Amino acid sequence: MNNELSRELSYAKEKVQYDTQCKRVLSHKEILAWILRRTVKEFTDMSVRQILPYIEGTPEISSVPVYPGTTGKPSGYSGADSGYTEKISGMPNEDKIPQEGTIYFDIRFRVSVPGGNNLQMIINIEAQKSFYPGYEIVTRGIFYCARMISAQSGVEFTSSDYNGIRKVYSIWLCMNAPRKIGNAISTYSLCKQDLLPGLPDHPQAYDKISVVIITLNEYIASEDPFIGMMNTLLSPAIPYRRKKKLLEEEYHLQMHSNLAKEVDLMCNLSDYVEERGIQKGIQKGIKTGVQSVILNLLRLGTLSDKEIMAAGNLSPEELARIKKELDNTKDE
Repeated sequence: MNNELSRELSYAKEKVQYDTQCKRVLSHKEILAWILRRTVKEFTDMSVRQILPYIEGTPEISSVPVYPGTTGKPSGYSGADSGYTEKISGMPNEDKIPQEGTIYFDIRFRVSVPGGNNLQMIINIEAQKSFYPGYEIVTRGIFYCARMISAQSGVEFTSSDYNGIRKVYSIWLCMNAPRKIGNAISTYSLCKQDLLPGLPDHPQAYDKISVVIITLNEYIASEDPFIGMMNTLLSPAIPYRRKKKLLEEEYHLQMHSNLAKEVDLMCNLSDYVEERGIQKGIQKGIKTGVQSVILNLLRLGTLSDKEIMAAGNLSPEELARIKKELDNTKDE
């Protein structure tokens, strides 16, 4: 049991490290520029190279939730600390509200608004492994936007100057989307609707919150270059060398040494997690098959307990547990 528990904990740790590495790759400015160009309307008419200078500071990375009152690098991460001590100037690593605990964002950074007279926006990017996490993703995105807005009080604006509120985006990358959804991008934002016309329209006054959901399915072809690039970048099925070649030749990413190293490490962790997952599945299948045979032998009643234990390499305790399961089945 101790060995099995140790294997489970080790597997969980490797999965956390892989998730962390994915977010480190996504936080590279060239990848962020791709995301901004496709999802943030203020950048849609610009090239990746033009967008890069508008990304300010070093993106804040905080890959897993932290219990209230705790700080430091994510549990399970054993690498260098540099990615977890960097902050964007003027932005705290965490948002605290009394009685609500602490929330860490996956990736958060500032961008200057093109032609915006020194205006800035705050961008949050979240990597989601499942499209069905038990709640509506857009609802959580609205909550994250609300937190980013409320955190600006006393920093970006005062109670007498609400015009100082910075616009916020919460962008959600949902991997492994179901086939019925496939590759898709949707934006949710505030808009004005006249029930009785008369009020002047000033979009800059209310256009403060946008939630973007991106769903990815690498097994469904897409003609959208951004979707193709993201599916290639995040695919656990594409080996590192082929991935690097595709990103350079098809999507013209500059795979400089730092980004290439981070992608290579992500691929290595992906291979390890997949291998461990396969081994785990095989072991589970073997265990399930043996138990099924033992149940059939017990139902036949032609062998003694000693013979059954020898056939299944079982301890007396394990045989007693299987017998109990058989008795429960009879009672149903």
